[in-house]
Amino acid sequence: MASVSPLLARIKSDFQQYLPHALIESLCRAAGHRWRWRKLDPVSTIYLFVLQMLHCNTAIRHLHHLAKVPINAAAYCKARMRLPLVVLQQLLTRSCATLLEALTKEAGKGQTHWHGHRTLLVDGTGTIAPDSKALRKVFPQPCGQSKGCGFPVPKILGLFDAITGLVFEFKAFSLFVNEHSRVWQLHPLLAKGDLLVADCGFCSFSHMALLWGRGVLALFRKPKCQIVSFRPHRKAHERRGGAKARLSQKGRPRSVFVRRLGKHDQLVRWLRPTYSQGPKWLTREQFEMLPKKLLVRELRYRIVEKGRRTREVTVVSTLLDEKKYSKEAVAQLYGLRWRVETHWHQLKTLLRMEKLKCQSEAGILKELVMYALVYNLIHALMMRAAIRQGVEVERISFIDALRWLICATPGEELADLLINPTRPGRYEPRLVKGARRSYGKMRFPRQRMRRPTITTAKLAQKSRRLK
Repeated sequence: MASVSPLLARIKSDFQQYLPHALIESLCRAAGHRWRWRKLDPVSTIYLFVLQMLHCNTAIRHLHHLAKVPINAAAYCKARMRLPLVVLQQLLTRSCATLLEALTKEAGKGQTHWHGHRTLLVDGTGTIAPDSKALRKVFPQPCGQSKGCGFPVPKILGLFDAITGLVFEFKAFSLFVNEHSRVWQLHPLLAKGDLLVADCGFCSFSHMALLWGRGVLALFRKPKCQIVSFRPHRKAHERRGGAKARLSQKGRPRSVFVRRLGKHDQLVRWLRPTYSQGPKWLTREQFEMLPKKLLVRELRYRIVEKGRRTREVTVVSTLLDEKKYSKEAVAQLYGLRWRVETHWHQLKTLLRMEKLKCQSEAGILKELVMYALVYNLIHALMMRAAIRQGVEVERISFIDALRWLICATPGEELADLLINPTRPGRYEPRLVKGARRSYGKMRFPRQRMRRPTITTAKLAQKSRRLK
C-alpha cells in the first residue's frame, strides 16, 4: 500500500507502539500461517480490520473510501478468513500487557491498582449474529421464537481491568450455557495477588476455592438465596440427620461463624458441599481436590442514593484483613463493578458490537478480538488524557476519544478530550422521548408471509392473538 489515507497512517503509527510489524509476522509464522507478499498481507489485513472496527464495523465496500486504496471486497474477506484466530488472540494478550505496563509507568501504580492489587472485572452479556445455518448450530436462538424468525445469540464473557478499562479477553459460547461454568477459562490470565470483582452469578464455593488456589483475591456479591446471619456465635446448618432434622434447621446459614470484625462484618468458614450439590462443570476428581474449608469475609452495607433499587448489599470476599481493607473501602471497591456495565454499553452501543456480521464461528470470534483491540486503543487514549487533565478516567468521554482518533493526523499530539460532568444522585427513567417508527415483530418465517394464499393482515391478526 504505497499511498494510503492519513487515517490509516495514523492507525499504523498508534498500533506500531504495541503491535510492531515484526511481532505480527513472527506470530503468524509460529502459528504455521504462510502468505505471499501482496497487497493484503497479514499486517495490512489487520490494519484494515482495525480501520473497519473504528468506524463501527462499517461495510467492507466502505473501506476503499477510508483507506484511499482500491480494495476488492472478496479478496479482503478471504484475507480475513486466512488469518489464524490464535494469532489475533495472542496479539490482544500481548498488546494489553504492553499497554497496561506503559500506563502504570506513566500514571504510577497507585492510580492503576487498588491497594497494590491489579483489580479485574468479569461479566457476561449477549449479542446478535447473522442468521446462518453454521451459526445456528453453535449459537442457538432464544426459546419461544418461531423457526426462521429469530437470530443466533452468542453469549460473551469478558475480563476487564477495573481502573483502565482495558479488555484482556472475550469468550463466546451458547446462550444456554451459564457464565459461571466458563469463567475458569479466564483464570490463566490472572496472576498471584490479583483481585477479581464480580456479581452474584459468579459467587460459589468452587469458584472461590479455585481462585484461592491460584493466590487470587476475590470480591463477589452474595446471592439472595444464600442465608447470611451476622448474629455472633449463631448455629450453622448441619448436614447430619434425616428430613425432620433438616426441617428443624431451616433458616440457618451453612457457614460456620469464626470472628466478628464489626457491625455487619464477620469472618466465617465455608464448608465444601457434597459432589451432588457442586457444579456439573467439575469432575469428581477435580471437585475432591478443592479444600474442605475456606475462610472468607462477609459484610453488608446500605445504599442511600436516590434511584437505587437495591438498598442493602451483602458481599463475600477473601480480603480478610479488616485493618488494611476497611468495610468502607470494600464497599467502594464493589461500587467499581458497575463500570463493567459502562464498558459493555460503550462496546455494544457506541462501537455497535450489538450486531455482529461474520457468517461463521471463527469469523465471529475474530470480530470480537478486533473489537477488543480497538477498544483498548481508545481506552489507552482516555487514560492518558485523564492523567494529563487531572481527572478520573471514567469522566473522559469515550465517543470524544473515538472521534479524535478518527480525525487526528499522523504525529499529532493528543488533544484535551471532553470531560463528562459529575451528577451524584442523578436518576433518569429508562424511557425514550422521541417517537420512532415501530413495526411488529415477525412471528412467522418470511417465506410463509409471502404466500399469496395467506395475507399479511391475517397473519398480523393471528400474531396479535398469540400475544
